[in-house]
Amino acid sequence: MNIEAIREQFPILHQNINGHPLVYLDSAASSQKPRSVIDAVKRYYELDNANVHRGVHTLGSRATDAYEGAREKVRALLNAASAQEIIFTRGTTTALNLVASSYARSVCGEGDEIVLTAMEHHSNLIPWQQVAKATGATLKYIPLQEDGTLRIEDVEQTITDRTKIVSVVYVSNVLGVINPIKEITAIAHRHGAKMVVDGAQSTPHMKVDVRDLDCDFYAFSGHKMCAPTGIGALYGKKELLEQMEPVEFGGEMIDHVDLYDSTWKELPWKFEGGTPIIAGAVGLGAAIDFLNEIGLDEIARHEHELTTYAYNRLSEVNGITIYGPEQDRAGLVTFNLDDVHPHDLATVLDTKGIAIRAGHHCAQPLMRWLEVSSTARASFYLYNTEEDVDRLVDALHQTKEFFGYAIG
Repeated sequence: MNIEAIREQFPILHQNINGHPLVYLDSAASSQKPRSVIDAVKRYYELDNANVHRGVHTLGSRATDAYEGAREKVRALLNAASAQEIIFTRGTTTALNLVASSYARSVCGEGDEIVLTAMEHHSNLIPWQQVAKATGATLKYIPLQEDGTLRIEDVEQTITDRTKIVSVVYVSNVLGVINPIKEITAIAHRHGAKMVVDGAQSTPHMKVDVRDLDCDFYAFSGHKMCAPTGIGALYGKKELLEQMEPVEFGGEMIDHVDLYDSTWKELPWKFEGGTPIIAGAVGLGAAIDFLNEIGLDEIARHEHELTTYAYNRLSEVNGITIYGPEQDRAGLVTFNLDDVHPHDLATVLDTKGIAIRAGHHCAQPLMRWLEVSSTARASFYLYNTEEDVDRLVDALHQTKEFFGYAIG
């Protein structure tokens, strides 16, 4: 994997920030976009801009082919059985809300259980809180180990025959934990529960096979995997999606409309009311092509090596606390520096051209479990290098010196 050749394809990386070459370490929040994706979106607007599934003219046909072609690329990426199982959404949040609002509210009732973990992003927590309030279902949480990982024994003890939904993040956006989704799914299914997976942090970084995982629903966002913002997808098993009612109504998702009743189109279009995110889907298709050309296995290998290097280098800094497991972690390191607020740390690093994330990372319950209000996070992707990590570590030493601490 030629990192320099890959970096050349990302125009945004070749600039100075505050007089320093940019080191972008915030891909878990949003990845950068390669030239091929930018050009694909530009080409759509310059040559093919038209609405889809409606006009019979050439532009409409080309736009429809590009839009549905992107859906097929998502299907292949996830190894779904059919393109009918792929619903385009605005991203992971919208996809998870669709499952919660349409499916979960129809199957949950008083005394039923929804099982989550404390490491969930707010997008995979608040929708289930709302389902519980509306239906009388009970929220239950699989306990976390000291390093933030899950034990299968705890999963087995938490899920019961009263459990209707289990919803777990594949990769934690704070701890870097990679959860055993296949094993959790098998336990959920033994109890008759459905498995929902938040794939926002897994899809960009590893091969995902929804049929092998056997999950019932899987959600992800395009902007974390080199695609534009505002586009993502929900995978759902066809038989479940067919049972669900739409949550948005209007043009495009209907079959027949009269004055007092309407019927819906078949999958996947019954969930895609209105003009869809056509340019976003085109960009997502281009991003999938880009990642496939490099190889998701190669990307995973590179990130594993880089994250191991970063964990070891950061561990050398005196006064640092690193959260999450030492081994088997995804491509990010979340940490705090003694007596330096994460926001202050991120501000100082920005003066040196280094972009990291600071805050609660949309995971406030996890912050409370960690007994902190916020953390700093460096997250890596296919375009990051060991030199980026070295720049970060050097800047952390300088930050300590700036705030009056001895250099470790």
